[in-house]
Amino acid sequence: LGDADVILLNTCSVREKAAEKFFSELGRLRGWKRGRPETVLGVCGCVAQDQGVSILDRAPHVDFVLGPRSAVGTLPDLLRRLRSGDESARHTVDVEVRDDSILFPFERIRREGEGSGKAYVTVIEGCNHRCSFCIVPRTRGRESCRDLDDVLSEVRSLSARGVLEVEFLGQTVNAYRDGAGRTLGDLLRAAAEIDGIERIRFTTSHPAQMTSSLVEAMAAARPKLCPYLHLPFQSGSSEVLRAMRRGYDREGYLERIRQVRRRIPEMSFGTDVIVGFPGEGDPEFLETLELLDAVPFDTVYSFAYSPRPATSALALGDPVPQEVKLLRLTTLQARQKRVQEVRNAARVGEIVEVLVEGPSLRNPTEWSGRAPDNRVVNFSGDVAPGRLVRVEVDRSSAFSLYGHAAGSA
Repeated sequence: LGDADVILLNTCSVREKAAEKFFSELGRLRGWKRGRPETVLGVCGCVAQDQGVSILDRAPHVDFVLGPRSAVGTLPDLLRRLRSGDESARHTVDVEVRDDSILFPFERIRREGEGSGKAYVTVIEGCNHRCSFCIVPRTRGRESCRDLDDVLSEVRSLSARGVLEVEFLGQTVNAYRDGAGRTLGDLLRAAAEIDGIERIRFTTSHPAQMTSSLVEAMAAARPKLCPYLHLPFQSGSSEVLRAMRRGYDREGYLERIRQVRRRIPEMSFGTDVIVGFPGEGDPEFLETLELLDAVPFDTVYSFAYSPRPATSALALGDPVPQEVKLLRLTTLQARQKRVQEVRNAARVGEIVEVLVEGPSLRNPTEWSGRAPDNRVVNFSGDVAPGRLVRVEVDRSSAFSLYGHAAGSA
């Protein structure tokens, strides 16, 4: 932590393990804060929203608690007050879900010259779905969208500063619809016309909003729209999906995959999967494995179910034993790892376009970036962050490609 003036813990409550890690870290900081009382320690994010003032009860060394729909507008002034010694600001708790939080001028808080060549642009906050396992609607509130013209203005500003790739963000980004009725499809088409922007991505999508009109817009936005779609299916069992209140069944999900592939054959897919949800037996788990094989996916984020407070699934109990959950999770992950090893090995010998993000975390003598299909590429060469380069792939693993720079893209 060095000589930090401010420490912010930005928290996640989607899974129980993440919340537990937060409280463990908070305990670790107690002694550090005692020796540095002038350092401001704040808690933001979804655990802040969910736990509120109880965080201060457990950890009085915390200076403030801000929810995700209040932090952006409140944080700058609160930090100024605390750092100037205003004791009336200490132990502030603000977890109000503000519908106007999306209207904050995000451009004001962007750092100049980040150099990565990529920027994340929030276009929608909140979620109107009521998935039975999910705490997000409680912590993030209902959907609120930025005006499309405001988003495009930010993208043009980013382009003028040398940004080559933008990624549109939202809890359910494909539910985006501004006050004038303009949709994510309209945003993709318009963003693809902006000079200087070479790559466009969006995440995370809900299958229920993966409409034919959006798929057509995605095809129209190619080649700037990157051929990668993260589309969580959560379970391969229609019965489990019904209990999850996902709003689609197994065949409905697969039809959406087919629909995208008909228009964009080169599309790569990623997904999220939950194992051990109440009602999932061995037959239902097998259906999940079979769906993984049917697509197949290049990226899978998989988790064991953990009951979350104030969700409707809480009433279902937690009947799947923890050891069964962990066995299913390791089985799924081992199976998916083999799939990714084979699919990545097929890329060896190819030349791929990579946006250089910075030094590789595992080997600082190499560079790291992402190909259009979202694969991580680590490579050697005389390059600089924020540039598009061509990389020849020499070898692969389940999670990365490796190669050497072969010239500018």
